[in-house]
Amino acid sequence: MHSDPDCVFCKIVAGQIPCFKLCEDEATLAFMDINPAHEGHCLVISKDHAPTIFDIGEETLTAVARAVRRVSRAVNAALAPQGLSLVQANGEGAKQSVPHFHIHVLPRVRDDGLLLDWPLLPGNRDAIAAAAERIRRHL
Repeated sequence: MHSDPDCVFCKIVAGQIPCFKLCEDEATLAFMDINPAHEGHCLVISKDHAPTIFDIGEETLTAVARAVRRVSRAVNAALAPQGLSLVQANGEGAKQSVPHFHIHVLPRVRDDGLLLDWPLLPGNRDAIAAAAERIRRHL
């Protein structure tokens, strides 16, 4: 397993920094966010250090997805939020808070003011088609 000695999440995985652990398996660790947006806000991380989705291995990503589903169901059963957002950011431009792959499991209430929405405005269809073609070339 790869670890970064300067990474706060790697230090949590190694037990060097305490956390409010929810669950763990060979590949993942879930714990409470200590700067929560709402009650029940938690994180699921890969134990293997991978800064972004571009770096994480496919098997590890699958393990994280399984853990996110398990934790999401537990949050929903325990807290009965009006909704639940899964948030994952990659890089400074996306405001990634810690450069270690993680997914926020974020209980939500209607009109809670969290800025995870964008207005539904029709886009330029030609521009959308052109972007799709550029992306397809890399698939």
